[in-house]
Amino acid sequence: MMRATPVRQSARGGLLLDPLLIGIVLSILLLGLVMVASASISIASQQGGDPFSYVKSQLILAFGGMALALLLAMVPTDLLQKYATVLLVIAGVLLVAVLVPGIGHEVNGARRWLRLAGFNLQASEVARVLVLTWVAAYSVRRSDELQNSLGGLVRPLGVTALFSALLLVEPDFGAATVLFATAFGVLFLAGAQLRWVLVCVVGAGAAFSLLMVSEGYRVQRLLSFLDPWAHKYDSGFQLTQSLIAIGRGEWFGVGLGESVQKLFYLPEAHTDFLFAVLAEELGLMGVLATMLLFLALVWRVLYIARLAANAGLAFQAALAASFGLWVGIQALINIGVNTGVLPTKGLTLPLMSYGRSSLLVTLAWLGLVLRVHHEAMGKTRGAASTAPRRERESERERQPVAGGVA
Repeated sequence: MMRATPVRQSARGGLLLDPLLIGIVLSILLLGLVMVASASISIASQQGGDPFSYVKSQLILAFGGMALALLLAMVPTDLLQKYATVLLVIAGVLLVAVLVPGIGHEVNGARRWLRLAGFNLQASEVARVLVLTWVAAYSVRRSDELQNSLGGLVRPLGVTALFSALLLVEPDFGAATVLFATAFGVLFLAGAQLRWVLVCVVGAGAAFSLLMVSEGYRVQRLLSFLDPWAHKYDSGFQLTQSLIAIGRGEWFGVGLGESVQKLFYLPEAHTDFLFAVLAEELGLMGVLATMLLFLALVWRVLYIARLAANAGLAFQAALAASFGLWVGIQALINIGVNTGVLPTKGLTLPLMSYGRSSLLVTLAWLGLVLRVHHEAMGKTRGAASTAPRRERESERERQPVAGGVA
């Protein structure tokens, strides 16, 4: 891993945005808005309000998230690296505050939200970004230890495990798993030795396996996952209805807006199980298109991370890679849950599922990725512009001085 290099602004002063990344994100976002409109219309009508209330809320949040992204795209990433420890402390305060009665807001037995001015902020969404920013900074600050010793890998994983434990108390097993897996991936990309990674993978796998059977509701979810049709009227209800929806979609779907499973058969149709509604209405072709969009998003973000690494911006590379890994892991888990490949977890499909905090934070985090692109491109162009000048100076130095001694 290369050492961190100070970032200089581009000569022209404007943001060097990545149009391809923006195009991919807008495509996913627009597809998500269409599917939220389709999946939520029944539940919105049942609540007696505007049938399009959910999609209108999602659209407002999308614009708000894009505004946050633009704002964060103007923040130098050197500041994030400098105050990474402070951000880690803020993450801890958020995750502890949400557990305090009267401060944390409980929904369906889970205490995951902070009520701020009438808006429910899911603390784990913000805390994840702050924790992974610290992990990225650690991977640069302690790069020698990380690459040469087990302790250099265990220490940041221990810190991440502490925050994952706070998530488990809420409880939010899915968010804890994604946070730990993403941090693991960032540290591996930063240069941790494969042998130490394998040791930690075995240990982490054993720990999460014990956690899965430590609570009755998790055991029930696991049993339902193994044979959902044996529990199709209770704990396996969501999964069986999701599988029915996917099966009905066949090749080209039943048509946009024509889903039957969203009509109060499939719980959380506009959030956790939006992908199942998409599969029913758009079929296998829609599923493949959605998965290709997410693959394109992950590829482009990791490309930006590599661009930053080649420019000598180690922290910025790790910061961008953390987003790419997170969005890939969470999308994979959500799709796996919808298709019955993984046990049920309360995780949304990034940029598509209805979710206030999730959409706002994801778009804001994308603003940081765009900032990384801006800084990497600015540094690369700066180096390219100075190269001809250095070559001319070197050529003049090699030429003999007129009138000199041969």
